[in-house]
Amino acid sequence: MGGLIKGVVSTRQRQQPLVVTLRCISILQLLVDSVSGIGVNWGTQATHPLPPSTVVKMLRDNGFQKVKLFDADSATLNALANSGIQVMVGIPNDMLYNLANSEQAADTWVAKNVSSHISSGGADIRYVAVGNEPFLSSYNGSFLGTTLPALRNIQSALTKAGLSPRVKVTVPLNADVYESPTNLPSDGDFRSDIHDLMLSIVKFLSDNGAPFTVNIYPFISLYSDPNFPLGFAFFGNKSFPLNDGGTIYDNVFDANHDTLIWALQKNGYGSLPVVIGEIGWPTDGDKNANLNYAQQFNQGFMDSVISNKGTPLRPGYVDAYLFSLIDEDAKSIQPGNFERHWGLFYLDGQPKYAVSLVTANSKGLVPARDVHYLARQWCIMSPSASLDDPQVGPSVSYACANADCTSLGYGTSCENLDARGNISYAFNSYYQQNNQLESACKFPNNLSVVINNDPSTGTCKFRIMIQGQAVISGAGGGKGFSRSSLVVFILVFFPLYFCDFLGLKLKVYGLGFCDF
Repeated sequence: MGGLIKGVVSTRQRQQPLVVTLRCISILQLLVDSVSGIGVNWGTQATHPLPPSTVVKMLRDNGFQKVKLFDADSATLNALANSGIQVMVGIPNDMLYNLANSEQAADTWVAKNVSSHISSGGADIRYVAVGNEPFLSSYNGSFLGTTLPALRNIQSALTKAGLSPRVKVTVPLNADVYESPTNLPSDGDFRSDIHDLMLSIVKFLSDNGAPFTVNIYPFISLYSDPNFPLGFAFFGNKSFPLNDGGTIYDNVFDANHDTLIWALQKNGYGSLPVVIGEIGWPTDGDKNANLNYAQQFNQGFMDSVISNKGTPLRPGYVDAYLFSLIDEDAKSIQPGNFERHWGLFYLDGQPKYAVSLVTANSKGLVPARDVHYLARQWCIMSPSASLDDPQVGPSVSYACANADCTSLGYGTSCENLDARGNISYAFNSYYQQNNQLESACKFPNNLSVVINNDPSTGTCKFRIMIQGQAVISGAGGGKGFSRSSLVVFILVFFPLYFCDFLGLKLKVYGLGFCDF
């Protein structure tokens, strides 16, 4: 069982009677103003992000009433001003140490990123997410000592600013903070090595009337375990029910969620509210990441939310943020190639599939408006170029390392491309991310050529980039190929990156690049 949690923390302060009265009024107003609609995560790790104003229009057009951010970018918050959308801002993990060890740093951060927007009648900020999954096992305890102190200092800063009744601090935590040795929800509890820390966080949440936020990803259960029953990842499954002492679970989301509820109950916090901070399904980069599965999962979840079904231990409305709004082509792919494909929308704000977010009969997703694209031209492998050219392998390696080739490979949207198609896709990705600069389609030995006919085929789309300034690190600064960089890739990265990423497919086509 797995999931991701987010805790909200604040310190209890002794107040004068008038302040107490005002606080009670503020809390009442907060409850009245609070919205129950679906939320969404808005990540911005993209090489060519849509303008914030365009994204805010998308949010409103699609009925999103809440948005979760991973930073506190001023342009984003300014665009959200007076939008009617409630906001959760974020603080990156690399800021935790400073905030944990300096109340002044926390005061300054709140003044700049929260108070300034609220006082001016701007963004409707309701939460500050301090860190992002800081207790992941892969972090080897790096943030165990700083997360809670940072939470306290940010909450203290909010209190000093008079914002604590309205704005709560929280920390998104990964699924591995709770577990069940039997996979039955009733055996759930917090991870033994952080049990005391988790109880401190939970108490902090409870004392301050804040929810416990958890991010749950059934896709990851399927991705991590080849023996995981496919049907159990989706809602309405009848083939693999889980019987927990007479309580029947027909999907992993409900079972995962209630594993957390059991952990809370066992430790005396069974009534603590729970918010789903992230939930979704990717559409590419893995055999189980595709449009059909993503539509099936997200619509199943939304049907459950719209009907107020809830889970066996928590029937009723589920407060949730879908993950995510738009694809992010600059995200790390260390967890998997699917990481860049969680969006309900492609990079250009076009919907990937139909899903009803507001009512069961709503018409589906509304695309971004007034999106401007680069010219209708693509960079492909030249028809006159030979697959046996010794520069083909390192050129593709360079292009993929500096652009996005996560739609290539087994089980992806472009798995049916032949060798030339794979190479062309890599070249075009590099070309588009570098704003179609002429020099970005000048691979060695005249391997590439610019064309005006769309080379897309079937499910594999050779996309044209939207207008904007490329922000890719290591892409030659938008100046095309650096021969010295190419030499580095030939000697160092080519054998590892290229053969691991595309070698299997290319060997099938007889290129033999990985026969070393």
